Amino acid sequence: MKKILPLLLLCICFACAKKRQPIDLWLTDPTANVLFEKQAEPQETADSELTINVDAETIFQAMDGFGFTLSQGSAKHLLEMSEQAREAVLGELFGDGEEDIRISYLRLSVAASDLNEFPFSYNDLEDSLASDPELSRFSLGPDTLDVIPVLKQILSINPEIKLMASPWSPPAWMKDNKDTRGGSLLKEFEGAYACYLVKYIQEMEKLGITIDALTIQNEPLHPGNNPSLLMLPEQQARFIGLHLGPAFQDAGIKTKIIVYDHNADRPDYPIAVLKDSLANPFIDGSAFHLYGGKIDALSEVHQAFPDKNIYFTEQWVGAPGDLPGDLVWHVKNLVIGASRNWAKTVLEWNLSSNPSLTPHTDRGGCDRCLGAITIAGDSVTRNPAYYIIAHASKFVDPGSLRIESNELEGLSNVAFVRPDRKKVLIVLNDSGETKHFTIKDKEDLFEAQLNSGAVGTWIW
Repeated sequence: MKKILPLLLLCICFACAKKRQPIDLWLTDPTANVLFEKQAEPQETADSELTINVDAETIFQAMDGFGFTLSQGSAKHLLEMSEQAREAVLGELFGDGEEDIRISYLRLSVAASDLNEFPFSYNDLEDSLASDPELSRFSLGPDTLDVIPVLKQILSINPEIKLMASPWSPPAWMKDNKDTRGGSLLKEFEGAYACYLVKYIQEMEKLGITIDALTIQNEPLHPGNNPSLLMLPEQQARFIGLHLGPAFQDAGIKTKIIVYDHNADRPDYPIAVLKDSLANPFIDGSAFHLYGGKIDALSEVHQAFPDKNIYFTEQWVGAPGDLPGDLVWHVKNLVIGASRNWAKTVLEWNLSSNPSLTPHTDRGGCDRCLGAITIAGDSVTRNPAYYIIAHASKFVDPGSLRIESNELEGLSNVAFVRPDRKKVLIVLNDSGETKHFTIKDKEDLFEAQLNSGAVGTWIW
């Protein structure tokens, strides 16, 4: 018996060494009517020469999170639900349970966006010719009725969620056209506007709401929204270097300053601002949308200023939504594409909508913006953006590092390693046929397959 025991132990140890570690798969496959569901059984696959190699020793940027914008409309729809229904849906969106999607990042508008009932700032004056450079009339005003109460409830669920704020317009009296729509910030009020943004961050902090990052202006080259502002790169650089940066410094504000916040067709804009010697030291990075240009423009800015961060902050899904088409385009270009081009965040536009797609402002408000969920009374419908973001937000914790993975024809993908050392791989089959492939992580091999148009997230 003593002679057999060592051989038996050797066999057991060999079996342990060859045992495949467990891997989880969450799948969205519109053609099979599978909507972000955990797969209970291992996939049956055919032999394949296609291999996605995951290399956790080659790391890129740390991720801040995935999420949406909490507009006034989103907040109002949530507040119109019963308390029990609202608690349930907020738990699903922001909670940490098995069935929750764990949104980790939210964008807010500084005062009104175009998805408000009406445009407003925090320092409006009845007399269009008057001014208030001392900001004696400053008040968070309408936000205290909807956005802030909902935000506090979200923070009670996830106190660690990061918040980014973006202004659509300064107070009209600070602008050359004295209107909420379009126009430019008058040079004489740049100092007052910097103080206005300082006050916003300080007043939110008094309410227990920490603004982690501030973009200078939403879509500074699109003055057609209501509200909106035209802000050219030379003014944005001057405003940061001479006014906002020093004002933050004097007030001890640690909120990150982020430039641009517009489409990927103009990487020259953030590069021009970052080249300004006065502004550059105050700037954390640049933010992008993708209503124009190509997602690899983000890497162009990263290469010009590798010490500055990149953020992806907005993309809408147009009503009524088309899950097969929206899923492929958004996952390929944003969840995968933006992440592979150095973005620390991937944010879709608008957390919730109602069936009539209201509210929105007149003269330029978005009347086709579909939320991640549609709320009708206590009824909730999950829309394409919900599934798009869920494939990342549920699994890629803040602080996760993007790691190397090779892309294959028809199998777009991105990989991460989390703070708990688990790996996450998100794969999209954007070919016209079912794909069989192998996931390789050092000595670990996992067989996988995806139908055309399907998205899978593997965790191990």
